[in-house]
Amino acid sequence: MNKLLTAAVAASMALGASWAQAQEAVTLQLKWVTQAQFAGYYVALENGFYKDEGLDVTIKPGGPDVAPAQVIAGGGADVVLDWMPSALASREKGLDLVNIAQPFKSSGMMLTCRKDAGISTPADFAGKTLGVWFFGNEYPFLSWMSKLGLKTDGSDGGVTVLKQGFNVDPILQGQAACVSTMTYNEYWQIIDAGLTPDDLVVFKYEDQGVATLEDGMYVLGENLKDPAFEDRMVRFVRASMKGWKWAEENPDAAAMIVLDYDETGAQTEKHQKRMMGEIAKLTAGSNGALDPADYQRTVDSLMSGGSDPVITKQPEGAWTSVITDKALN
Repeated sequence: MNKLLTAAVAASMALGASWAQAQEAVTLQLKWVTQAQFAGYYVALENGFYKDEGLDVTIKPGGPDVAPAQVIAGGGADVVLDWMPSALASREKGLDLVNIAQPFKSSGMMLTCRKDAGISTPADFAGKTLGVWFFGNEYPFLSWMSKLGLKTDGSDGGVTVLKQGFNVDPILQGQAACVSTMTYNEYWQIIDAGLTPDDLVVFKYEDQGVATLEDGMYVLGENLKDPAFEDRMVRFVRASMKGWKWAEENPDAAAMIVLDYDETGAQTEKHQKRMMGEIAKLTAGSNGALDPADYQRTVDSLMSGGSDPVITKQPEGAWTSVITDKALN
């Protein structure tokens, strides 16, 4: 009996070891720190959706000095999350980034301004100081200013660009008339700091005709030539989108999962639940497949900057539907 029991335990351990070895590693680089902006991936990790697909996924948080394009170029990730303007700009400079899935259907990017700074319409930007994020986040802003015919070098008739940290201090301290904000994050930091919606005027980039697809999944094109890598990405996208749909349907629970993975302890339950509610509005309507019309609007927007466009030619091979076609059907 003991021998039979020992043999059964040994067989069980061997099976478990074999299963563990079968889990294929995938590393995901986030665009920013751990927060509800990335809830779908943490949900997929926590709920075992990746394991169900035979994947051992590592999620690497980003930060103010982390550029996803640089990380993947250096071999630090298999998949990165990036905004399409940044990805296309990197691609034109020679990095073969390819969009394989687009969980975010809508843009959350805004320029938030103080009314008492004398701003009510974009025509009032001239002569003002505007806070702008960099590390690839500046491209939608530059595209918009080009459309408005406003120089960004501080010259007469143009705007002065303040390189904004990832906070809203410049608008609170009077250093800038406007700052970059997201619908799900920095806007609410301004409100929590004491300003009211009536004190502010908000310009959503989408409303200004500046298309910017955010938080797409990108890989290196050369890697897609490997059938094994392609298969991993099919399973990764399928599990990730399952996580995103679960997060949309269970926003408060998804926010709490994100908090469990926040090793910094910097996030709060109130902020993450509010953020998840706003994020769900941006992912709604997407099954993960990139809409070609949305892609083309973004390209056209980036190329329409007059003498100083973000990209100068129509990209080729910048996205593929192969992964989502297999993952979602």
